[in-house]
Amino acid sequence: MIRSSSWLFSFLTVVAVSIPAAAQGGHKEFEVYQSVGGSWSKNLHEIAKGAVNIPAPAQPVFLGRIPFTRTDTDRPDPIAQTSAPVPSTLGPSSATPGQGFEGLGSGAYGFRVQYAPPDTNGAAGITQYVQWVNASFAVFDKATGSLLAGPLPGNSLWQGFGGGCETNNDGDPIVQFDKLAQRWVFTQFSVSNKPYLVCFAISQTADATGPYFRFAFNFGNSSFPDYPKLGIMPNIMPNGAPAGGYFMSFNIFWNGFFFQGPRACAVDRNKALTGQAPAMVCFSLSSSYGSLLPADLDGTTLPSDPSQDFFIAYGSNVLQVWKLKPNWSSPSSSTLTRLADVGVASFTRACNGGKCIPQPGTSQQLDSLADRLMYRLAYRNRGGTESMVVNHSVKSTTAASAIRWYELRVSSGNISLFQQGTFAPPITSPDGWGSIATDKCGDIALGYSVSNGTDTFPGIRATGRLGTDPPDGQMQAETPVKAGSGSQLPNLSRWGDYSSMSVDPVDDSTFWFTSEYIASNGTFNWNTRIIPMKFSSCQ
Repeated sequence: MIRSSSWLFSFLTVVAVSIPAAAQGGHKEFEVYQSVGGSWSKNLHEIAKGAVNIPAPAQPVFLGRIPFTRTDTDRPDPIAQTSAPVPSTLGPSSATPGQGFEGLGSGAYGFRVQYAPPDTNGAAGITQYVQWVNASFAVFDKATGSLLAGPLPGNSLWQGFGGGCETNNDGDPIVQFDKLAQRWVFTQFSVSNKPYLVCFAISQTADATGPYFRFAFNFGNSSFPDYPKLGIMPNIMPNGAPAGGYFMSFNIFWNGFFFQGPRACAVDRNKALTGQAPAMVCFSLSSSYGSLLPADLDGTTLPSDPSQDFFIAYGSNVLQVWKLKPNWSSPSSSTLTRLADVGVASFTRACNGGKCIPQPGTSQQLDSLADRLMYRLAYRNRGGTESMVVNHSVKSTTAASAIRWYELRVSSGNISLFQQGTFAPPITSPDGWGSIATDKCGDIALGYSVSNGTDTFPGIRATGRLGTDPPDGQMQAETPVKAGSGSQLPNLSRWGDYSSMSVDPVDDSTFWFTSEYIASNGTFNWNTRIIPMKFSSCQ
């Protein structure tokens, strides 16, 4: 039986704190949310399959388009990399299974496709890899690729919690491994009915098959929190206790239809890790800004100022940077500061932000997702050199789409552009839907999807560059990862909302990439792959 979430609404409170707009740099709204429902789940193996909302037939996932203040016009890309003279040194990790292993997808592990796209994301822990797609997750053995648990519906973690988090399985999921605390962090939203909820579950240990502490935040009846993204920026208190924040971004749509603007939030990580219902502080920006991404720490070396996190969006040939500094002893004293507009080489959004990516044997085109930065904004402090890498899709000189990527540097609180590039070699198909990260050696890996209208079905490739290379914005040749063998057929353009490039917390040099591909012509029949890779020079 599906229980009403009305009881949860009566207890989830939103405390609105009024702050003059001028004092907050023109922010439209600042709020403090107090979560409730703090409770522990059973061990994962004890959790029943539970109630799952299975659409009949399968359904495309809602995508709220992000307006852009500039009209796109075709223009040459001044930094397009139209050749890849350096052979690839990014390949399979010898400590992990070959070319990777299958993730959840059509016919794999008894999984049934319910939605498209799969919103594929995942992360590596100490011995496990967890992948979450719409609307199920699974736990794999990192060394062998064998299935340890699942597939389980996403809302299984909230069994016994009550309300929409328990009864709805609405997706837009993120799973991360908190490296300093060695805990798994799961979050998805509940939007099938009102109020709109953001649901959290944090593991008790590094074992993803154990129990989870659950809590939720209520976004009310009108602010639809679309496209949630999670960044973990930890800290250590003087007494050795974990602190810092779980930082989130949302695209807020009024009643699910009209873009109101992005929202930057921080959750009290210390309370969440100690089994206490945490608070969340949020700043809302106007609709003149696009989709935000929070910085997410790779490695275990803290930033020079771990009390804050950065949020970035793109504008007209700029990266817009904010700094969110939560104050958990006095939440209303938290601040969001606009730092800079970092100028970048001119670009035109692929497909004007919509769909135009061709496939073989069909007129059906795929979405480009070029109206936003792609997850993750990966942050690393390497020997005092602090950097962030991020990417998005732009119009290519040789194809419908290419990948624009940036490496930023952080110094004394200032953000500057260190290098940038557009990966668009003429030998490739249209590239997009990428995810990027940096290892302990400063090497950069970029995973992405490919497709063209002649001979390349939607599949997965990767490229990268060494930390010792000059900062010239050049990537190595492509590494084939998983070739597609079919096209996504008519009336379904949704593709690649999420992919995830993460770094192994044990060796800090193995990259783990997961994304979708198509194995045969069809609709709602996607597959996914989990691929461990590393540079041979990073030992």
